[in-house]
Amino acid sequence: MPEILFSPSARIKIALVAGEASGDLLGSHLIRALKARFPQAEFVGIGGPKMQGVGLKSMFSMETLAVNGYVEVLKNLRAILRIRRDLTEMLLADRPHAFIGIDAPDFNLGLERKLKAAGVTTIHYVSPSIWAWRGERIKKIKHCVSHMLALFPMEPQLYQQEGIPVSYVGHPLADEMPLVPDQVAMREQLDIPLASKVVALLPGSRQSEVAALAATFIETAKVLAGQLPGVLFLVPLVSRETRAQFEMMLYRLQAQELPLRVMFGHAHDALIAADVVLVASGTATLETALLKRPMVITYKVSSLTYKLMWNRKYLPYIGLPNVLAGDFIVPEILQDDATPANLAQALLNMIDHQRVTDRLQQRFTDIHLQLRQNTAERAAEAIAHYLPPAG
Repeated sequence: MPEILFSPSARIKIALVAGEASGDLLGSHLIRALKARFPQAEFVGIGGPKMQGVGLKSMFSMETLAVNGYVEVLKNLRAILRIRRDLTEMLLADRPHAFIGIDAPDFNLGLERKLKAAGVTTIHYVSPSIWAWRGERIKKIKHCVSHMLALFPMEPQLYQQEGIPVSYVGHPLADEMPLVPDQVAMREQLDIPLASKVVALLPGSRQSEVAALAATFIETAKVLAGQLPGVLFLVPLVSRETRAQFEMMLYRLQAQELPLRVMFGHAHDALIAADVVLVASGTATLETALLKRPMVITYKVSSLTYKLMWNRKYLPYIGLPNVLAGDFIVPEILQDDATPANLAQALLNMIDHQRVTDRLQQRFTDIHLQLRQNTAERAAEAIAHYLPPAG
């Protein structure tokens, strides 16, 4: 499709909704890219400090939407539904030229459906993981979105088969991260000897994840400490709450003497400095792959949740590096199999095997190059075709 040119004086109104911190970051990059094309554009909706910092007028607090887990959502359900109703009315009263829902499908798809039915162009940024489970959601998505912006290369085909306009825009993390991380410089920055064996432990960003995994990660560290003299463990945690949870578990397990450094944030620093990583399944596995670190992926949930999810999944793997590679390139040790002995052995199998590390780094580099697409610019280009020409 040829690029449409717009008058810089045309009034263009774009609505966006992000529901959590990751969406706020994505949205801020997108607004910058759209502003470069349309300096006079007006941005309204819901976003956090990053989106507001680049010009979004946030009509409601993003914090109300930023809840995880069934119980937390139920507690906030009335407020969330009221926000969606009020925002819908506002946007229909003063219609934007396009609405962009950034992830948060439970909130955004319902809003998009009403807007699209009323004739508003609706664009969804970040496809739900229909390639992993609950693929039937694509039928609902078709009624909700005018265009899907997909982060992963296996997603566009799924939408094309359903006749849903879609653009592959790559993943923003691939744009931000270096192709060749400098481990030597990072070790110097963190005051870690180059000869040390370093294991990064990433038990998750949510309190529920840390509650489920902290004990297993600490017991695994105990096993490794007995077999790797001089080993150092780096544990980056994203909040005071998760840090307190992890430190309490260290105390309960009498593991305060472990050679372990708890870090407040700085996950990328810990990953670059590490020789090998034990990581909870989620976006952190993609970050680990983009930083070219060998890893073991693990996860634990309640037995009932695991059974329900396992029976509904479509792929034999859950970790994003394996999904993107289409193969088990890194181990996944889950649920009852995720014992400290099993996890420690899998990490030991990697830490001193240069051939394994070299092979993984090449696979991770291939993934990195595939995802590095200048995401914000690609997304802005796709959106631009739905905005009004100069008149």
